[in-house]
Amino acid sequence: MASSVPFRQLSTDPRNELRPHVDHYIGIDVGTGSARACIMNDQGDIVGLASENIGLWQPQTGYYEQSTTDIWRCICSSVRRAMDQHNIDHNTIRGIGFDATCSLAVFSQDTDEPVCVTGPNFDNKDGNDRNVVLWLDHRPIEETQKINATKHNLLRYVGGKMSIEMEIPKVLWLKNNMPKELFDRCKFYDLTDALTHIATGSETRSFCSVVCKQGFVPVGVDGSVKGWQEDFLTEIGLKDLCEDNFKRMGGVDKVNGRYLTAGELVGTLGEKAAADMGLSPGIAVGSGVIDAYAGWIGTVGAKVQLDEETLNTDVAKNDVSQAFTRLAAVAGTSTCHLAMSREPVFVNGVWGPYRDVLLPEYWMAEGGQSATGELLKHVIETHPAFHEASSVAETYNTNIYDYLNEHLREMVDNEKAPHISWLGRHFFFYGDLFGNRSPVADPNMKGSVIGLSSDKSLDGLALYYYATMEFIALQTHQIISSMNKSGHVISSIFMSGSQCQNDILMQLIAAACDMPVLIPRYVHAAVVHGAAMLGAKAASTDKDGNSEPLWNIMDRFSKAGKMVKPSADENLKKLLATKYKVFLEQCESQQRYRKDVDQAVEGWSKAK
Repeated sequence: MASSVPFRQLSTDPRNELRPHVDHYIGIDVGTGSARACIMNDQGDIVGLASENIGLWQPQTGYYEQSTTDIWRCICSSVRRAMDQHNIDHNTIRGIGFDATCSLAVFSQDTDEPVCVTGPNFDNKDGNDRNVVLWLDHRPIEETQKINATKHNLLRYVGGKMSIEMEIPKVLWLKNNMPKELFDRCKFYDLTDALTHIATGSETRSFCSVVCKQGFVPVGVDGSVKGWQEDFLTEIGLKDLCEDNFKRMGGVDKVNGRYLTAGELVGTLGEKAAADMGLSPGIAVGSGVIDAYAGWIGTVGAKVQLDEETLNTDVAKNDVSQAFTRLAAVAGTSTCHLAMSREPVFVNGVWGPYRDVLLPEYWMAEGGQSATGELLKHVIETHPAFHEASSVAETYNTNIYDYLNEHLREMVDNEKAPHISWLGRHFFFYGDLFGNRSPVADPNMKGSVIGLSSDKSLDGLALYYYATMEFIALQTHQIISSMNKSGHVISSIFMSGSQCQNDILMQLIAAACDMPVLIPRYVHAAVVHGAAMLGAKAASTDKDGNSEPLWNIMDRFSKAGKMVKPSADENLKKLLATKYKVFLEQCESQQRYRKDVDQAVEGWSKAK
């Protein structure tokens, strides 16, 4: 949301300069727009950080493509710069961990080369090796509808419906649009598995990738025998992927494939990959995860002493059961909410439960808000006072979010208001402008406003901006309430991402949810920090294949941060409780209005 913090502001441990034999681990985070590499020492401190923008192609509306060739180049450049700029000895690197967006990567079975996903010819005529269908690509609309019409039992593990952002709809689109002889030569990876494949040459798949985004049901869950569901793939038109024990998707575990939980040893860095990165071959490479899940790893392991202002790393060792009470909220353009449980918990509109994806035998649930940072940006930039606000913010050498926060505080002073929330007491904004991910799970949801006026001033913009933050906070409360009613026991929120810098938003979330919000030490690097911990787990593997539990590594390497306590102001609690009732009515009434109108125009619909 706010501008990035330069690396020099990240905390490092000067004592490392005095330690001649410090082990290091590399975390690699591939987001939608950039690849980042961090170097973490054996105390958990980030001592090197670099990033490079990734190429993105949009051949037509709703189509988004990338290239593993380009992504790998950006990764290697970032690793080299992070190492060189901070004088890290490559001989001290012990492990590497990857996370990436849940995008589909396509390679040739015959040559292991990228296969172009750009239709209609799929011929790579521009030479960019565009073999990645990005997570936000929305081309497989009909394929997604066909998949969900099956009502197959595996869909209960993705909130009842498979999202168009998942990877099986994209594979089916390729089947329906590629020349048959080309599709028959393709093998498919989640992007993070493609990266560990490039790094090691291994065909090993991550449970996080296949379970969360590819319809894989772990063996033993609901009678699953092979993980991949042959009847499901056959019904939707992908029977050919069942051949050779699902070899093109990664095979069957311990038969012709290998599947690992987060950070388990995939293999070691190959000679070519090592040369690309400027490292030595033989470095341990851990099983990767989806980027938001790396955010969970990088945040929820911090030790907490709830009667203090900070997360205290001197308190007693964390027990893994404490993870069950901690929601990881990875907030950027959108927000992903991740929670762990000992037993499977099914929540309407929340993806999962997913077994084995981070810790063996434990279950993860994944909720989310379709747009949070993007929603704030949209509301601000479409308001008539946007350009005036931008100019004033530039004059003060600050970003527009910090400026608007300060403007809200000035409005409080000018109006002698008891609280910022008092300013928006009669303004009710429901903000599902980009559809609803959780808990309604309806992409057709829209926004609504009660209390709209003709005010085009900076005050009007600040009020609209405040109402948007209030909506984000109230919807977070709605998602957590839905999860807890279904069986989760969430009592604290561990945030990561740029929105953590917005103190008013963090205070609103804490107040609306009536629980503490924990902000990590590395606000902008929590995800890549989590990836580095995967490298540390891989490096701990002994000759018998046993490695240190990931939770222990998180407990040891997670850093102290800052706590935002829920407000004790009873008047604010009453106001937000009342606003929450209106929020729920706006959510429910919109669905009811649409249904009533659809029934009213049913005759026209049939006539069409």
